Amino acid sequence: MNEVKNSCLGLIFDVQRYSIHDGPGIRTTVFFKGCPLKCWWCHNPEGIDSGKELMYFEYKCMHCGTCAEVCPMGAIEFDESPRVSRHLCIACGNCSAACPSDALRLVGREYTVGELMKEIERDVLYFDNSSGGVTFSGGEPLYQHEFLLEVLKECKKMGIHRTLDTSGFAPQEVLALVMDYVDLFLYDLKLIDEKEHIKYTGVSNAQIKENLRFLVNYGRAKDIILRFPVIPGINDTPDNVDDMVEFISTLKGLREIDLLPYHDVSEKYNRLDKDYKMTVHKSPSRERLMEIKRKFEDIGLYVKL
Repeated sequence: MNEVKNSCLGLIFDVQRYSIHDGPGIRTTVFFKGCPLKCWWCHNPEGIDSGKELMYFEYKCMHCGTCAEVCPMGAIEFDESPRVSRHLCIACGNCSAACPSDALRLVGREYTVGELMKEIERDVLYFDNSSGGVTFSGGEPLYQHEFLLEVLKECKKMGIHRTLDTSGFAPQEVLALVMDYVDLFLYDLKLIDEKEHIKYTGVSNAQIKENLRFLVNYGRAKDIILRFPVIPGINDTPDNVDDMVEFISTLKGLREIDLLPYHDVSEKYNRLDKDYKMTVHKSPSRERLMEIKRKFEDIGLYVKL
């Protein structure tokens, strides 16, 4: 294995096998840790921070206090149940390793390119039999673009189909580095109004829209599936949907958009001691989803729901 592969490390928080919703066929989805967006509704809050962190599963806890006893930093206080002082925790993993019921879990594991490829290669038979492959998700995979690029190159050498699930928020030169090694882009579009995008995700959408246009102009429109997370009261409004229709209409060759209905994941935020900003906890109605579906179908897109 060459020097780059030995020295290049990636932080991964999950490797999900037998996935059927992240691209064609049966897939292995690799979840990268770290994301520059802070979407209020994020379904993978454990992928937002770029470092390792603890998740606490209260329903598994035996209330034995072992975690507090083994913590070298005194970051865990135990009073009927553990309380983690996040500013003291160094994510050493002692508590999760000692927990007899897996109530504490260290999220994030470092992989070399070779180690991750061994995980991916275990499923090659499923890929071959189903025209599947590997999907890189997150978090935001482009946030760790050097590691991502090396893994993409290795997968390409083996003829493994490669899908990139991305927010599109990255310098264009980073996207240009990886795009020739990607077979399919799952490209998120959330809000078209920039001020609204900043409010609900923490970043401008100017780079996201420009990168999408860049891919289309590069001739990759047929290799892009747009993804629209439908969030009640935030981006399912008539104004935002109409703005999306107008924007997408300027990008020739796009074929498909997938509607991803919001669902409540507040429990995940509780496990990480993170604030959950969403005040709406219900999924969008079937009626509203069908209205949105027809809007996109009217401009010639295939809409998956």
